[in-house]
Amino acid sequence: MPGLVHVVDDDASFRTAIERRLKLAGYEVETYSSAQQLLDRLPESDKPACILLDVLIPGLSGPELQNRLIGLGSIVPIVFVTGHADTPTTVRAIKAGAEDFLTKPASSEQLIDAIERAMTRYDSARSQRSKLNSLRGLVATLTPRERQVFDLIVRGKINKQIAYELGTTERTVKAHRHQVMEKMQVHSLAELVSSAERLGMLDPNGNSGS
Repeated sequence: MPGLVHVVDDDASFRTAIERRLKLAGYEVETYSSAQQLLDRLPESDKPACILLDVLIPGLSGPELQNRLIGLGSIVPIVFVTGHADTPTTVRAIKAGAEDFLTKPASSEQLIDAIERAMTRYDSARSQRSKLNSLRGLVATLTPRERQVFDLIVRGKINKQIAYELGTTERTVKAHRHQVMEKMQVHSLAELVSSAERLGMLDPNGNSGS
């Protein structure tokens, strides 16, 4: 799976060597000498992508850049490559979602393996984000009353209870329920609940979080 690799390292000779190795393996490569350079051209790609990131770089460190990207909502996976691996930094980076933590000099096999996994993860995350955006778009088409009905349906309320809670008739609730199902493009209650879960509208106890 070819794709785009963003290499962030202040060592020019390392950047050159890695760029050569990755291009030979069929990847597109962009190189940056600092974390700020990458932030200035924040990578959001419609092709598979990942970031190959040094830990100790002048200015923003690798882990600081990782936190900044997470804060910006970036889903581009990070593979750390460092000459100075220490356990606490490694654990923190992996916990924060880094794909891998390699020690220089990493073999081509190690590098390509980590990059392939990161690319696959990016594809999957992008697909999930796209589906989530589509769901949010569908929710936005609901009227305020339909949204109330949606919230109560996915909390397990039956039509009679919803009618009582909203001060309306069961017949009206049925009509709203039908509209909700149509607009959310689902055919069953299970699908509707699944959509609500993916949108983060339900807490683990099944209550509406909106």
